[in-house]
Amino acid sequence: MPDAKSPFLEFLRREMRLRGYSIRTEKTYLFWIKRYILFHGKRHPEEMGANEVKAYLTWLAATENVAINTQKVALNAVVFMYHKVLNIDLGEMDFKLATKQRHLPSVLSKAEVGAILAHLGDRDRLVISLLYGSGLRVSECLRLRIQDIHFDRMAITVRDGKANKDRQTLLSRALVEPLREAVSLALELQRKDNERNIGPSMPGVLGKKYPNAYKSPAWMFLFPSSGVCQHPLTDEPCRHHLHHSVIRKALQRACAQAGVTHKRVSCHTFRHSFATHLLQSGYDIRSVQELLGHNDVKTTQIYTHVLGQQYAGTHSPLDDLSANF
Repeated sequence: MPDAKSPFLEFLRREMRLRGYSIRTEKTYLFWIKRYILFHGKRHPEEMGANEVKAYLTWLAATENVAINTQKVALNAVVFMYHKVLNIDLGEMDFKLATKQRHLPSVLSKAEVGAILAHLGDRDRLVISLLYGSGLRVSECLRLRIQDIHFDRMAITVRDGKANKDRQTLLSRALVEPLREAVSLALELQRKDNERNIGPSMPGVLGKKYPNAYKSPAWMFLFPSSGVCQHPLTDEPCRHHLHHSVIRKALQRACAQAGVTHKRVSCHTFRHSFATHLLQSGYDIRSVQELLGHNDVKTTQIYTHVLGQQYAGTHSPLDDLSANF
C-alpha cells in the first residue's frame, strides 16, 4: 500500500531522476500516480492493470470534471509508471475522454497593464514586465539565469520550458536598463555567497560534474531567493530562485491598488496579453506561436478568438442599420 513516503514512490522518484526528468515533472507524476493508488484503495500498481487505469481516467473525466490536458497529464504519469518502470503493457484503453474545454483567456488592455505595473516595486515590476514583454510563464521568468539574457541580440533564452523545450523569445528595449541593474544586484549577492562556498542551485547533477560552476556569473539567477536552502538532489546548501508565490502576492496587491478588479488577473494573464496584443498589432500567428513555444498553432489560435479574428472580413448586420440609431 504505497503512500507519500513509501519505498515504491521513492523508487519511482529515483527512476525519474535517473532518466533526467525535471523536478516539476517528478512532482506532477508522483501526484497523479498517488491519486491513482488512492483511488483504488491503496492497492499496489503491480496488482492492477489496464482496467484499473481506464476506471481512474474515466473517474477523472466524469466525476472530477478535469480538463482534457489534465487528464492527459494523469495518463502520461500512469503510463510512465507501467511502461517505463514496471514493464507492464497496458494495451489499448477505451476510457471516457474529458470534455471540459479551455475557456477563453482573460486579457488586459494596454492601459490596464500600465496601471498594474505602476503599483509594483522595482523587482516585481521587472518580473511582470518580462511576462508581458516577452510572453514568459512565471516559472520560466524566475528560472532565468544571467547567461539567458542576450543584450546584443535583444533576446531571451528560455531553457527547460514546458515539455522540456528550449526556445528564444524577444527582449523589450524598455527593460535593458532594469535588467542590467538586476544583473548587478544578482552578481553582488553571488559574490557574497561564494565567500561562504555557496552559489546558485545547479540543474540536475551539473554541480557534481562541474563543482566550481556555482562561482560562474553565467549560472546566477536573475531573481534569486532571499534565503539559502538545500539542493533537492545533492543536499548541498545553495540559493534557489525567487518563489512564484512572492510575485503572485505582489500582483494581487497591485491589481487592487490599480482598480483592476473586474476581471481575474494572474501572472499568466500577462502572457495571454502579450500574444493577443502582438496579433492585434498585425504579427503573423506563426511568429507568435514560436515566441510562446506552442507545439501546435491550434493552441495559439485561441488568441484569435479573443480578438474575434476568426470572423475576419465579416461584420455585424446591425452595423448596416447604424444610420437609423
